[in-house]
Amino acid sequence: MNKVMSNKWIIFLYTFPALLLIAVLIVIPLILSGYFGLMDWDGIGTMEFIGLDNYITALQDSKFWDSTLHSFLLALFSACSLIGYLAVALILASKIKGASLLRKIYLIPMLLSSVAIAQLWIKVYNPSNGMLNSILVGLGIENPPAWLADPSIVLYAIFVPIIWQYAGFYILIYYAALKNIPESLIEAAKIDGATPLQIALEIKVPLIMNVFKVTIVLSIVGSLKYFDLIYVMTGGGPNGASEVMASYMYKLAFSSYNFGYGSAIGFLLLIITLIVTVIIRKITANKDEIQY
Repeated sequence: MNKVMSNKWIIFLYTFPALLLIAVLIVIPLILSGYFGLMDWDGIGTMEFIGLDNYITALQDSKFWDSTLHSFLLALFSACSLIGYLAVALILASKIKGASLLRKIYLIPMLLSSVAIAQLWIKVYNPSNGMLNSILVGLGIENPPAWLADPSIVLYAIFVPIIWQYAGFYILIYYAALKNIPESLIEAAKIDGATPLQIALEIKVPLIMNVFKVTIVLSIVGSLKYFDLIYVMTGGGPNGASEVMASYMYKLAFSSYNFGYGSAIGFLLLIITLIVTVIIRKITANKDEIQY
């Protein structure tokens, strides 16, 4: 009995620093965010308790719902892009010539900061001398679009560098999962006359489906709280056309000094993300994982 209690204390002592960091850096700020959302506060002066007014205002705020829609569109594009990442990983895992070099190239965006990537793509999208419009002019298109200034296309223009930024991360995950598939299964399928496409779709993909489900959650949740690259490239503009929930929260709290309302938006972002995560987990869970 004493030995069991001793082991429990040892486990507690080892895990306590991590639990303390989680509490200080995550749990307490989340609770404070919900608390500040109940206040009328500019972030500096005296707080005034106003109850749920900030939350009610947010639910009636068209800009909040527009930014929410943009975040969900980004999540949808990110989830769909996983199929492309998986296809690339399948090609790289098939022992093609130069696969090692390609893996290193795909990892390059992971080595760059979001600010560096944003500055790179701002230059690519430059309407007068950017690489993209120069190519379009060379192809005979006289008036190529101003990618980051046109409200109708700016959101989709930003999606491209975001998807490019995380390509290496997901390709690496899929590649590692594919490499863990026993080679004997692949050889047996080849002996039975299976084509490379059949091996990929009927053997490899089903065997890494649990990994794919995890990346779906990661991509969607990450997209819903995405902020940095969008803020650097457009600041949510023009006229809110590329605003997402996180950038709208930041503007309210630190640009408009409406800290109480910004905190309420941040807490709603947390709730929406949690709800979406639970829904995705229920949809993607195996039957033996559901215990309800």
